[in-house]
This record gives sequence, C-alpha cells and structure tokens, in this order.
Amino acid sequence: MNEQNTNDLKSPSIMIIAGEISGDMHASMLVRAIKERKPETVIYGIGGERMRTEGVETFYDIEDMAVMGFWEVFKRFFFFSRVFNQMLKVACERKPDAVILVDYPGFNLRFAEKVHAMGIKTIYYICPQVWAWNQSRIPKMVQFVDRLISIFPFEAEYFDGTKLKVDYVGHPLVDEVIPYLTGDTLKLPWQDGKPRVAILPGSRKNEIERILPVMWKTMVEVEKQHPNASFIIATPSEEIAEFIRNKLATLSRGPDRCEIVVDQTRHVLRQATAAMVASGTATIETALMQCPMVIIYVVSRLTYFFAKRLIKVKNIGMVNIVAGTRLCPEFIQNKAKPVDIAKAMNSLLVDTPDRGFMVIKLKEVSDALGEGGAAERAADIIVDEIS
Repeated sequence: MNEQNTNDLKSPSIMIIAGEISGDMHASMLVRAIKERKPETVIYGIGGERMRTEGVETFYDIEDMAVMGFWEVFKRFFFFSRVFNQMLKVACERKPDAVILVDYPGFNLRFAEKVHAMGIKTIYYICPQVWAWNQSRIPKMVQFVDRLISIFPFEAEYFDGTKLKVDYVGHPLVDEVIPYLTGDTLKLPWQDGKPRVAILPGSRKNEIERILPVMWKTMVEVEKQHPNASFIIATPSEEIAEFIRNKLATLSRGPDRCEIVVDQTRHVLRQATAAMVASGTATIETALMQCPMVIIYVVSRLTYFFAKRLIKVKNIGMVNIVAGTRLCPEFIQNKAKPVDIAKAMNSLLVDTPDRGFMVIKLKEVSDALGEGGAAERAADIIVDEIS
C-alpha cells in the first residue's frame, strides 16, 4: 500500500484544549456531536471528567488548569510552561487534523499561534473575550486562527473587515438547561422557610477563597431582613464542596439555614427565589434558568489593578453584556460590601418592580442566546474543516 492510500485510511484526529469546568462541559457536548458525525475521530488533549466520558484522552486535568488572576497564574508559571511545551510536543508528534481551543484565552491564544506555525489548522470554539479586554489583539489573532466559532450574537461584528471567518452557533448552555425548565425537579435540602436563596461562589478554589466570605456575610445580612430565609450553596463537585466546608469553618457565624449541594446547580436555581452569583459562565446559566440574581466578584489586588486598566466594557457580568445594560446589579472588588449586596438581594426576594422587571429581561437574554443546537452546528463546521 502506498503512502497516499495509508493517509486516506488514517482516522481523523483532533486535539482539543479546555482549561475550566465550563470548558469541559462545552467541549464534551461538542465531542459527542463530532463523534455522532464521524465516529472514527480520535480526540485527545486537556479536559475533565465530562470529556473523558465522551472518549477523550486527556494529558492534563482541568482541576490543575483552572486558576484565575495574574498573580495566581504567575505563581504557577513553571507548571503552565511545562504543560504548554508538553502539549506542543504532542501536537508535533501526532499531527492532528485540527486543534480546537475552547475559551481559556491566556493559554489557548498562545497555543494557537504556535500550532498554526506548525501548519496545523486552528479552530477556536467560544470566542476569547478580546472585545472586552484587548481589542488590539484581534489583528494578530486573525493571523493564527483559521476559524472562529462564537456563542454570543454580538461577537462577529468585532471581526468585520478581517479575513477570519466567524460563525455564530448559539450558546451551548441552552441545550443543557432546557430539560431543567420543565418537568419534575429534585427534592433539595432547603430548610423550612422562605425565601430560598441560591449561592454560586464559583468553580475555582482561588476565586471561592475571596468571594465566599463576602457572600457568607451577605447571607447574614439577608437573614436580618428575612429571618426564615433558606440558603443553598451550589457546587460543581464534591472536591469543591469539601473546600467550601473547610473555608466556612474558618469564618464567623453564618446564617441559620444553609446547606451545600453538589452537582445540582440547575435544580437549585429553578427552585430559588433569587441568587448570588460569582461573575462568569454561571451568570448565563442563572439567566437561562430565569432566576433573578446579583453578581459578585473579588480578585487579588494585583489582578484587579491590571484588569481595571485592560477591561474595555462597562459591565463584567456576561448576562449584562448580552442584555446591553446593567440588568443585574454588579458588586465588584471594593464595592462588594455585604450590606449593599443584601439591600439589592432583598429587592429580588419579594414581589417588587425590580424583581418583575428583571424576570422579563432575563427571558429576553435567554431568547437572544438561541434556541439550542449550538454543539451540533459547531460540529458540522469542524467536521467540514477536517474532511
């Protein structure tokens, strides 16, 4: 058999890199859709349990990759450098038909540039938020990304006039959330009493370290106004839940009625009156679940110093960016004061004009994110690119 025939018989292969829990979730849905179209595709890279369930060979786990902030990344510089070089070596040796980068821009944009220089096709799924923090990188990004698949309707316009082909496919969380909006829901350990308050302090330990104490004190303030309030802290894994338990043990006395629930965030949001949410993908998930919210974010002083100078948008909560206005109150860094947050929460925990307006507008945000099928549309694009 000659070399040409051997290449024709070779199974298509894809390297995929996701560095966070949300990326693992989105990538797993994408992998499933790709394999429905091309079952013989070999897929490997960096990811988590959900990607491994779909048959992805992972060299590093998202648990080791998910950090947030300039200082936090700097402290682990040598680890990330080792991972970066190892994955470049894998790409060089295996020569995948394409590398798919899933969000995680600090790592993935640099990686895209290197593998593109090797002659490997680069496809970016979930556009890095260069439009928010560094639009000057867009021309350079155009040079080393072959195809960009976006999940927000406003992103494509930032690449108008460039040679980069951008496809808007809708938000992949829409499909994930739809089953939770109707039908039966789980019995959760809400304590007797209402209102019910969902607490989403994040998925990274270093962000939880700073955000959870603020939320904890806010819960105490909310309880002063609503003595029968019941709280559930929603966590993505037992490991994070245990981290939170240990953290709470170091804090002052909290609310009387609080439980921790693992891997049931959507059920928690469906049953909650309102939520306190760490800024990030969780704000979109909460919006899709039609749960009123306030957004909280606290980072290290160094990270905030640089971020304040880089970020070019008025709001940092993705739900507010999609809405085009400050729909959900944001309490960032020094403004994340428990008394002020509790005041905003209290207006969402009873039938007020603020709550009614937010519920209506969250439905509009949900509608703007598409009707589902994002992973399938993205898979069609990728399969076409590697065929």
